[in-house]
Amino acid sequence: MSKKPTKKPQWVIEKEQNKKAGGEETVWLFGLHAVRDALLNPKREKLRLIVTLNAQNKLEEAIAESGIEPELVEPRKFNAPLDPNSVHQGAALEVKPLNWGSLSENCIGAELPRVILLDRVTDPHNVGAILRSAEVFGASAVIGTRHHSAPETGALAKTASGALERQPYLRMRNLADTITELQNMGYVVLGLDGEAEQTIESCLEGRKDLPVALVLGAEGPGLRQKTKETVDHLVKIDAAGGFGSLNVSNAAAIALYASLERS
Repeated sequence: MSKKPTKKPQWVIEKEQNKKAGGEETVWLFGLHAVRDALLNPKREKLRLIVTLNAQNKLEEAIAESGIEPELVEPRKFNAPLDPNSVHQGAALEVKPLNWGSLSENCIGAELPRVILLDRVTDPHNVGAILRSAEVFGASAVIGTRHHSAPETGALAKTASGALERQPYLRMRNLADTITELQNMGYVVLGLDGEAEQTIESCLEGRKDLPVALVLGAEGPGLRQKTKETVDHLVKIDAAGGFGSLNVSNAAAIALYASLERS
């Protein structure tokens, strides 16, 4: 007698559906810098390129190297599915999101590991700017969460000005669990809070050779209470006179510099 198939629980079905939907998700990148860097990135799966003649001429070498066949359109008939306010410069590229791998694959092995974690930072322009700073200062990764953080979008890529193709941007399920995992890897995890008593420099005095993770919250609400309870120390940026006065992307750049600066 054959066994009756066991019915899957609803949560399992929803998880499988979400995974399938995530695998089918695509992103439209736009702007000459973002499109060029994506075309030149061998890890980026490219699906469709729409360009004007002017943009095609400017991207000629990148298009040739990528091997993709562009769709040439008139500037007034630019038909890529973008927000009307997007400054696309005549170039739009449909791609699959990048897969950077696991936390350990990105956060272990650097000579002087630095990581940025973002607690509910949802503005793609801020995240794009943070990716640029992270690349400049050699950070191992920028880490957000799967929910309540900026996803990979054209606006984020354009602000990142190519950094999205080179700087690991991970989105983890749970920020507190990610902080704990980094701590288990040997990271000192610092949460930026304008009300903190110690500065980044004073907290890391004599310890800058250690792996350091910096956690930043959105302007206004700042870090969640759970995040504050999970980090090793709460710190502030001394020169700001109060973290609330700084844009989060500026704060990320200053915090990275402060964590690396030698006295």
